[in-house]
Amino acid sequence: MSAGGRLFGSVRAKTSLAATAVVAVALVAAGIAVLLSLHANLTDQADQEADTSAREVALDIASQVPARTSYADLDLPDTEEHPVQVVTEGGLLLVAGEDLERISGTGVPGVRVVQSPAPQPGDEPGDDDGDDDGDDHGGRGRGGDDPAVGEIGEITDHNSGSATVDGRTGDYRFATIAVTDGSGRTVTVHAGASLAARQSAVGTATVAMLLGLPVLLLVVGGVTWLVTRRALRPVEGIRREMAAITASEDLSRRVPEPAAHDEVARLARTTNETLTALEAAVDRQRRFVADASHELRSPIASLRTQLEVGDAHPELLDVPGAVADTVRLQRLAADLLLLARLDAGERPGPTRFDLGALVREEISQRTLDRVPVTVDIGRGSGSARSEGIEVAGSRGQLARVLGNLLDNAQRHARGSVEVSVHRAPDGRVVLAVADDGSGVPEAERERIFERFVRLDDARSRDDGGAGLGLAIARDVAERHGGTLTTVNSPTGGAHFQLTLPPA
Repeated sequence: MSAGGRLFGSVRAKTSLAATAVVAVALVAAGIAVLLSLHANLTDQADQEADTSAREVALDIASQVPARTSYADLDLPDTEEHPVQVVTEGGLLLVAGEDLERISGTGVPGVRVVQSPAPQPGDEPGDDDGDDDGDDHGGRGRGGDDPAVGEIGEITDHNSGSATVDGRTGDYRFATIAVTDGSGRTVTVHAGASLAARQSAVGTATVAMLLGLPVLLLVVGGVTWLVTRRALRPVEGIRREMAAITASEDLSRRVPEPAAHDEVARLARTTNETLTALEAAVDRQRRFVADASHELRSPIASLRTQLEVGDAHPELLDVPGAVADTVRLQRLAADLLLLARLDAGERPGPTRFDLGALVREEISQRTLDRVPVTVDIGRGSGSARSEGIEVAGSRGQLARVLGNLLDNAQRHARGSVEVSVHRAPDGRVVLAVADDGSGVPEAERERIFERFVRLDDARSRDDGGAGLGLAIARDVAERHGGTLTTVNSPTGGAHFQLTLPPA
């Protein structure tokens, strides 16, 4: 992989890019929300200004008593800031702001007064001489909601539009209000407020955000990069040390553990615990290979010697001895093969069988035992005598466990060996093998389950075996979800207890 690929494929780069992307999305969303809010607030402000301007013009019209005969002298606000139109109910323009050249958004396009008719004597209030067809061109329609003489109504509408004043065109918000002058004629006032402030503020904010966003994203990405690099520095140290351990094959080395109590520190501690377990497993494997080689060497050497002597002197061939060495070699090979399968993770099958029947069958085949074996099936602490105590697993492997425990008891018993099978109060099945021998010292009760361990070092190999029986028995028990422990027997010897879950 190229340097660029490693860079952009690293956790640090991915974290920085992800943080930058998240911040970018958040900032864009927040910016849009701010611009929309600013736009709405400034539009409302323009509406209020248009309302104020419209009310001021309407108030001026309503205050003219007696009736105004001409609107030409009406005091209008600055047209560039607040363009104004005053129209009749029929849409006839009465007056417009000075220098107003074009307007849209009020519904009345006129900006030049064609005529300004005065009310005639006898006209009904609200009657408009300029347009009698009732056509509404943007002014207020006729109806009973018109204000009384000399009064102004409520703001009825807000619209967006544009106006050209003295050659300059701008956007405006227009407010509409009705007022009845002293003659009883109702007119409509359209007054606008410039949106230049809104456009300027929104434009300035947009430019500031567009310019500031990349800078802020660079800052966020840079800070995230630096913080991530600092946070992952211990991980890089762990990686380098693991690479060095792999290259040197020295499992005694350990990765550095940070002083902090964070995930990286826990990773380092877990890595060291894994290395410790791996070192112990490798050492155990090495000892196993060495001990197996040592154990195999003795019967092979003895068998070879006997065969060489027999070849040179047939009359001196010790056939029973050669057979015994061959049998011992065969048993040792079978034990090593079973241990290899167990170490490889072999699991027992789900076969159900009666453990009591298995015990009776195995003991009935042991006709050459030195010490007689008594069997008790179904009696135990807190349980009544029962038959058919079933377990699930490998019948052959559990028979091997029973055989190994009986072989161990036969080697050490003085005069009796007892085997019992019962169900414990918690429902688990217990197989116990007890003898009246010298027992197992409390300090050695775990060590005897290690491979190739024999407590009596002075014992001959032919009589004592290779020291694999109890190790195999415990491994098989654990593969069946059970336990194998030893305590002192009531008769003074060793008491091995195999506990299994019921089927």
